[in-house]
Amino acid sequence: MYKTFYQLARNPFDLTPDPVCFVPTSRHNEALAALYHGVRNHKGFIVVTGEVGTGKTLLLRCLINVLKDSQDINFAYVFNGRLSPTEFLQYILADFGLNVAGKNKYELLLDMGRFLVSRAENKMTTALIVDEAHHLSEDILEEVRLLSNLETSSDKLLQIVLVGQPELDEKLDSVKLRQLKQRIAVRTSLRALSHEETKEYIIWRLRVAGDGQRPDPLFPQESISSIYRYSGGLPRVINTICENSLIAAYVNQLPCVTAEIVEEVAQEFRLDKVTRIDEQVKIEPDKVDIRRAMDTLLEWISVRRPSGGSVVGQAGWETLQESKHEPYI
Repeated sequence: MYKTFYQLARNPFDLTPDPVCFVPTSRHNEALAALYHGVRNHKGFIVVTGEVGTGKTLLLRCLINVLKDSQDINFAYVFNGRLSPTEFLQYILADFGLNVAGKNKYELLLDMGRFLVSRAENKMTTALIVDEAHHLSEDILEEVRLLSNLETSSDKLLQIVLVGQPELDEKLDSVKLRQLKQRIAVRTSLRALSHEETKEYIIWRLRVAGDGQRPDPLFPQESISSIYRYSGGLPRVINTICENSLIAAYVNQLPCVTAEIVEEVAQEFRLDKVTRIDEQVKIEPDKVDIRRAMDTLLEWISVRRPSGGSVVGQAGWETLQESKHEPYI
């Protein structure tokens, strides 16, 4: 509706987690590199947590895009944590392409072990990625712990990535799951964006949508400040405010989104009171290893660079390349 009026090629603030729209802030770069480092270097157990709307699923989609281009990596992706332990195993094996029809739990585990050993013998990596992992029951988390025991004398056969809300941290801190917690090799968390990062986020999204020739900004500084105040720096809420503000500005035939428009949208969505999320980003793996992972990602992205084929697009590649030389770790 407003794309033609504002000369945009696509919707800049779509809520769908599209990797093309990934905004590579330093903290998201670090988290993506930590994930890739953990899987590629067979660290075994990787946990990512963050509040609702901080970009966890989009981060996962970016990781999956990278893994899909790796010929030696196969992964199962689970996005529904409300399963029984047996259903959970069936889902994983089916996603790996194995036959699960009519098999009991013992047979499923036996097939899983054979599958992982076979891939390891051929120097291949196998990963299990679980989104919304805070929904996993203690029984399934215990199954996950047992799966993490599948290893040789020198290597983990299955790389496990759990991504979820802070409730996942609370579950892992429980006494019952202390054995699982001790197996975590890579742990990182996402938090809300700062004011400056919110500005970069909005400009980046607009640039990806084709907004690059405008003499005056579509979102002036005052509007961005209001967006930050009402969103608390949460990317999902930023998208909601920006999308609806663009619609309102278009309806009123305004050349840009004013602070007054943002105010009205925030009130409509009852965002007058915002709880800020001030969790600190925690990156526990060795910094040198993270730098190597980032170098690998940059190399992969450079190959995919032409015509927006990269996981982060042309502009994303340039920013990641610049961040390679910045001491943000």
